[in-house]
Amino acid sequence: MQAALILFSVATLAPLCGSAIAGLFGRRIGDGAAQAVTVLCMLIATLCSYGALMGGFIGGGMPSVALLAHWVDAGSFHVNWALRFDTLSVTMVAMVLTVSTLVHIYSIGYMSHDTMPRYRFFSYLSLFTFAMLMLVTSNDLIQLFFGWEGVGLASYLLIGYWYQKPSACAAAIKAFVVNRIADLFFLVGIGLIFVVFGTVQYDDIFATVPDHVQTGYYLFGSTHSVLEVIATLLFIGAMGKSAQLFLHTWLPDAMEGPTPVSALIHAATMVTAGVFLMARMSPLVEFAPDTRIFIVLIGATTCFFAATVGLVQPDIKRTIAYSTCSQLGYMFMAIGVGAYQAAVFHLTTHAFFKAMLFLGAGCVIHAMHDEQDMFRMGGLWKKIPVTYAMMWIGSLALAGVFPFAGYWSKDAILNAAWVSHSGMGTYGWILGTVTAFITALYSWRLIFLVFHGKPRDQHAFDHAHESPAVMLGPVLILSVGALVAGAVLAPLYIGGKQEGFWGGAIFNAPGNTVMASLEDVPTLIGLMPSIVGLLGIALAYVLYIAKPELPGQIATSFRPVYQFLLNKWYFDELYDVIFIKPYRAIARALWHGVDEGVIEKIPVGLAEATRGTAVTATRTQTGSIAIYAFTMLVGLVVFVTTVVFFQ
Repeated sequence: MQAALILFSVATLAPLCGSAIAGLFGRRIGDGAAQAVTVLCMLIATLCSYGALMGGFIGGGMPSVALLAHWVDAGSFHVNWALRFDTLSVTMVAMVLTVSTLVHIYSIGYMSHDTMPRYRFFSYLSLFTFAMLMLVTSNDLIQLFFGWEGVGLASYLLIGYWYQKPSACAAAIKAFVVNRIADLFFLVGIGLIFVVFGTVQYDDIFATVPDHVQTGYYLFGSTHSVLEVIATLLFIGAMGKSAQLFLHTWLPDAMEGPTPVSALIHAATMVTAGVFLMARMSPLVEFAPDTRIFIVLIGATTCFFAATVGLVQPDIKRTIAYSTCSQLGYMFMAIGVGAYQAAVFHLTTHAFFKAMLFLGAGCVIHAMHDEQDMFRMGGLWKKIPVTYAMMWIGSLALAGVFPFAGYWSKDAILNAAWVSHSGMGTYGWILGTVTAFITALYSWRLIFLVFHGKPRDQHAFDHAHESPAVMLGPVLILSVGALVAGAVLAPLYIGGKQEGFWGGAIFNAPGNTVMASLEDVPTLIGLMPSIVGLLGIALAYVLYIAKPELPGQIATSFRPVYQFLLNKWYFDELYDVIFIKPYRAIARALWHGVDEGVIEKIPVGLAEATRGTAVTATRTQTGSIAIYAFTMLVGLVVFVTTVVFFQ
């Protein structure tokens, strides 16, 4: 077991080593050496994570904690730098490192012609990975928050990597600001946990949660359970990181970064942090039923909203980005109905096929010389057949077609929503099933627009070519995960072996029987996601192959609806009116009225007064002895008169 802990520690810290070497010495050693160092460290970390995973289960020593160092000692507040070694953390580490390593390797080919310093890009990638590993291996909320903010910082650096592009800089700032809004709630939640429980360490919190079920706060005119308040604050923090409705606006704009960044953010790191947080805090969330209802509402609505927007996007990367937002909604729906295992299961399978779809899209963009508009593509299956086959596999997994990975995890979530036998669970099942249809429709819309039909840009088509092996290799490996991960992991994550597999890392209250009831789903209900998915594929064929004139006719006939979806339900425009313009007006008023009108005028006024006094004083210095004598005489008379008068 000790060997497993050592491997686990190496797996967590190796990416930081690669990032530091590439970032600090990349200019001296060159881009090639920096790439080699970061990839080597990632390979070592990935192999160590597999060793830790196997050693943990064989040794039977989970959960354990690897203490690295003492961190904070302030009065009664003590925090250690430690790595939590349990099923949830070790499986997350293995998944994150697998995807991230493949993204590193893919980036060697994708970024080979980039004019920016590549050592900086690879340093940022490894730093991003390390921050996510800190998050998932944390043994307390402070270290988790360190990783939480770390992935936020790294995402800012990577989204804005092409800093010479104003759109990339704006997207990076937008992602950073939106996440800071959500992080404020998260930070308040952590503070409230310390006030209530007297600790931020997981085991100590979870052990005393039942003692605070009846504890309440008088808030907004009524009494609220303290556990509900804490769970809601944590979930709002998760909404920002995982791009849920109202705090989702940063996610599509993150596409301004290089495609490998999109794959890493959307598949295995930043956006999954919120789902991980809620699964890790399941012993607390289980005792917050009202918050769980709210989570289902947000998750189900998000998955439907994002799917409708993805249905009309012309940009290949933005279509896949909204797919990510939609799939995260499914995961939160599972959290809300108490199926935390199904949420983590979908998080894992989604990492494989979504990373594959993004990297496949990168191969398409590479083939089309940086063109991302699907309406300027067409017929590419002849030019890039390997990428075409991989995109089919990824789309089949995303649509939940048997036996691909998405079938096992997404259907488990919808089944869990159905067997929850609650009004909100039914709401989630209905929207989730409708979304399954839309998901299949926009997935094959992408395939048919990009790979079938006649080329819409003949020049780009003529020069299109398959990507090099260093790019296709990672996509092929991910395709294996998209194909078999669901069937292989289902018995462990959500099947008969789940209790022994999770080993208490995820908690279900005694009254929560959702996971145990998954086998009780009626046959028709269980088949419904697959049926609607196949119908979505069939409709996409009719619209984009059999009768390609129909989409344009439908868009014209339902112009307001089309514009509503194309403009992303006008969230950006709404936020611009409600928040951005008033903020700018206030900032401008403070700038001109307070800063320039008051703050800057005070020192200027003092300087003018000093100058005026000095000018007046200099006028008395005439150099005339008669005037000086007269002045002295006047002074003497005044002095004598004053002394005589006051005696």
